[in-house]
Amino acid sequence: MTDPLHAELLQLAREAARRAGELLRDGRPADLEVAATKSSPIDVVTEMDIAAEKLITGLIAEHRPDDGVLGEEGGTTEGTSGVRWVIDPLDGTVNYLYGLPTWAVSIAAEQDGETVVGVVAAPMRGETYHAVRGGGARATGAWAGERTLTCRPSPPLEQALVSTGFNYVTEVRTHQAAVAQRLIPLLRDIRRGGSAAVDLCDLACGRLDGYYERGLHPWDLAAGDLIAREAGALTGGRPGGRPSWDLAVAATPGVFEPLQRLLEDFGAWHD
Repeated sequence: MTDPLHAELLQLAREAARRAGELLRDGRPADLEVAATKSSPIDVVTEMDIAAEKLITGLIAEHRPDDGVLGEEGGTTEGTSGVRWVIDPLDGTVNYLYGLPTWAVSIAAEQDGETVVGVVAAPMRGETYHAVRGGGARATGAWAGERTLTCRPSPPLEQALVSTGFNYVTEVRTHQAAVAQRLIPLLRDIRRGGSAAVDLCDLACGRLDGYYERGLHPWDLAAGDLIAREAGALTGGRPGGRPSWDLAVAATPGVFEPLQRLLEDFGAWHD
């Protein structure tokens, strides 16, 4: 039985993700422009990133004013309730800027430092994924109604389809490309979707066998990581560690350890 607090947090996260997703999908101006840049000229923020985060944080403040918030676009507040929301209002901004469909709204709720609820809405797919810690992961979409998520049976590593992403800083991207070049002959193939949240949910849905990336922030990971784990995937960072800025790895149980070991051998966590 779901904890009543977790049920409340899930309901609020799903509503916030739905509203933000509709705003982003239906309110995208034809002349959308970059509003700001962050770590590099290609690490962009649009006016819609900011508007979506404002919508989400406003809804949370209305219903749970004592909660903390960690938002990608600066909507960060301390709370007193023991609950903190970790929000990426638009994961895959460059895809969104170019009109590509792989972007998402990612909302997670932590209780006393542990992620207990995760919701990822991918409006251009017509899909939303959600999980509650200990309660499994589910997806809703016009294509299949609502269904329980289970990751794929683990293939041999050489038959694994793995996704990754690249940092916005040139030096880091160059190293990541070198790591991918070494990995490709050892796998079925590598994909690069452009949204960490969507990649983690695709792993949960059985569309990927693994995923890895360096340079992710908590808001990139929090919801998707929980959804992947609740679907049966393993997640971590460097061996023995949790997912972090240094490295995030997620995969089906049989793929996780050999993929993590290769990434360590290849120095995937280095700049």
